[in-house]
Parts: sequence; structure tokens; C-alpha cells
Amino acid sequence: MRILFFSHYFPPEVNAPASRTFEHCAQWVAEGHDVTVITCAPNCPDGVVYEGYKNTFRSQTEEVQGIKVIRVWTYVAPNAGTIRRILNFVSYMISAVMASLWLKRPDVIIATSPQFFCGWAGVIASRLKRTKFVLEIRDIWPESIEVVGALRNRTLLKVLEFLERRMYLAADHIVAVGEGYRQKIIEKVNVAERTSVVMNGVDLSSFVPREPDIDFKRKWNLEGKFVCSYIGTIGMAHGLDVVIRAAKLLAAKGRDDIRFCLVGDGAVREKLQQEAQAAGVDSMVQFTGRMAKAEMPTVLASSDVCLVHLRGVELFGTVIPSKIFETMAMCRPIIMGVRGEACAMVLEAGAGVEMEPDSETSLLSAIEPLADNPAMTNELGVSGREYVTRNFDRKVLAKRMLRTLHEVCGLEFPADKDVAANTELAAERT
Repeated sequence: MRILFFSHYFPPEVNAPASRTFEHCAQWVAEGHDVTVITCAPNCPDGVVYEGYKNTFRSQTEEVQGIKVIRVWTYVAPNAGTIRRILNFVSYMISAVMASLWLKRPDVIIATSPQFFCGWAGVIASRLKRTKFVLEIRDIWPESIEVVGALRNRTLLKVLEFLERRMYLAADHIVAVGEGYRQKIIEKVNVAERTSVVMNGVDLSSFVPREPDIDFKRKWNLEGKFVCSYIGTIGMAHGLDVVIRAAKLLAAKGRDDIRFCLVGDGAVREKLQQEAQAAGVDSMVQFTGRMAKAEMPTVLASSDVCLVHLRGVELFGTVIPSKIFETMAMCRPIIMGVRGEACAMVLEAGAGVEMEPDSETSLLSAIEPLADNPAMTNELGVSGREYVTRNFDRKVLAKRMLRTLHEVCGLEFPADKDVAANTELAAERT
């Protein structure tokens, strides 16, 4: 097949949509398909174009592991502020559609959220190209930006909600990354018969358990400490002020053996750093800033436990953070501060412990027993690796989505035992 993929994010950006898109597309290329990705110059999350790239009106083309990557101009903006971000999203939609006009007609167009103007690029291009359209949903937008207070204008929200429903109806098929997302979609529009779930996973060949990296621990003053790491976007939805409050409680108790390490960047990173300094716990909470995807196995290996956290609002109970799969693959236990399906999955795997979102006392109740019991910590980590190996191999999941693309296009897909087994497991879990 000839596959055209619209994604606002793509490596060297290191967020979840960039990783999922790249790993799926690379697998499809390996299966013999022709894949083109239309994206923008890498700049997430701070709105500064990465070294070696340019944000120009003339599209730039490169090849990444057999994937043709076309980078189009956008109005570049940091991951903060509503109006500038919407301008960023809309400019991508316009530029991406224009770039698609010069390409050969694909068999199928895919567009991925988390922002739906990328989805609308897929809608428009599929109409212009007269081809099938598959919409991938990773976030319920604009509802997710409303619940964190990033957008409060009710008139604008109603317009965006109307566009959201029309986008769902325009898709020939919708792939959600979790059952919670699928349920949210069919609550809004009656598309259950053309909606499926292909969850996130992990490249097991890249995330292999290893010994802690001494240089990393020395650089961030983590030597001899029990390290609880948070890895990912440091944004409004993630509620990481809970870490600062937990560090204050640890300091008050006189526990100097536990450290927090926040790896990543986002809209509230600087604010959190200032809060840590003001509270006198900046030595207990290390901020590394953004790190390359290739460094994530090192970070995970150098952590004793990882925190996965979102604010405790109802909508976030539908989220399944992709970082849980990479963490489990590296034999690291999880402190799960996300409700719903994701938490149930981690507990089912025996790969971590639960905490109440936004509660610093609950965070300490989770982390202190792990710090005091290395055997339990190790057992949880081993159990997690076994679980993702059985259920969430990214290559198997990429094949499953590829089968969906074949079905949408009316093409026969060769039988694959791994895909069939994974589909059966997903059906049982649903």
C-alpha cells in the first residue's frame, strides 16, 4: 500500500505521538509498504526549532529508516498559551494539506491527534485525493484542554466541539489508543461499528534492562539515593506540583535518601523549578530538561521507580500513558497516579502501586515502602517486563493496525498468529 500519514510530531521529538508514529511507520516500511509522513520542523515543547532543521515555506524532505518525511512550515509556538498554539495547529493543517497535493494518490491517509487540526488535515486531504481516511485518536480534544483551564471561552469551545464531531463522522475508520477513548468517542457520535482500539506498546529491542548509569547519577547528584523519576511532558495536565509538596514532606521527616528526577520540558517546568527553590527542596528535585529518545533507556535504568501522574479529573481516567510500557520493559516499577484503565493494567501486571492523583501523602505512602524494600521493588519490575513482552510488543501492535488499514481499503491481509493473539487479548480486556 501507499500510506500517507499526517502527524504534528515526529522524531527527533520525543513525545508519545512522535514515537508511536515513527515505530508504526518503520514497521510498515519493513513489511514492504510505501510510507510518507507530513510533519513540521521539530520544535516541541519550547517552540524553538531543533538544530539542523529550518522552518521554511519550502518543504524539506528527508528519509528516516525508509520513511519519506516531509517537513512543512508552521507558525512555531511553545507548548503554552492558547491563541499561539491554535495558530500553530491551524498553520500545520494548511501547510500539510497543500504539501499533500503534490504527492501521488495514496491508498489510505492517516491523521493522528492529540490536536484535531491535524485530524482535519487528513479529512480535507482525503476528500481532495478521493481516498480512504483513518483517524487515530490519542486524546479527546478540545475537552482535555478545557479541563486543565487552558481554554475557557465557551463560544470557541462550542465551535471546536462541533468540528470534533464532524471530524469523527468524516473518518472511514477511527483507531483509538485505549478503550476509554473509544467509549468517549461513541458517546459523542454513533460510530461504534467503525471504531477499533490499537493500544500503545514498546519496542522491546530498544528497551532492554541494564545496570544504572553511574555518569548519569553522578551528573544529577543521585548517587547513593533511591531515585523516583518522572519522564515526559511537564505540562498543565500532569499536576507535578505534587512532587514539590512530597519533597517538602520528606524534608520535614528528615529523609535524605530519596530523590525525585523530572526528565522533560513543558509549559510549567520553570514554574516548578522556582517553587522547588522557594520551598528549599531544589536539591531533592532534579530537573534535567529535555533529553533525546535514545537516552530514555539510560534514564530508566538509572531510576529505582517511575512516577506516572495526571491531575485527578474524570477525563484523564481514559488516558493510557505510553510511558508505562517503556518503564515496564526496563524492569522498573511504577507509582501510578492515573485512574482508570491504565491503573488497572499496571496493577493487573503486578508492575507497580497506586497513588491518589494530586495527593502528596499518597505519593509518599507509595514511594517509602519501595525505598525500604528492594526485594519488592525488584519483583514489581520483573513482573512488568514479563507482562509487556506478552501483551504490548510494538511490532505486533503495528501489524494489527496495518491489518485495519488493509480492511479499510478492502485488501486481503495475510494471517499472522501474533496479531491474532494480540487481538484476542485486547478483546478479553475490553
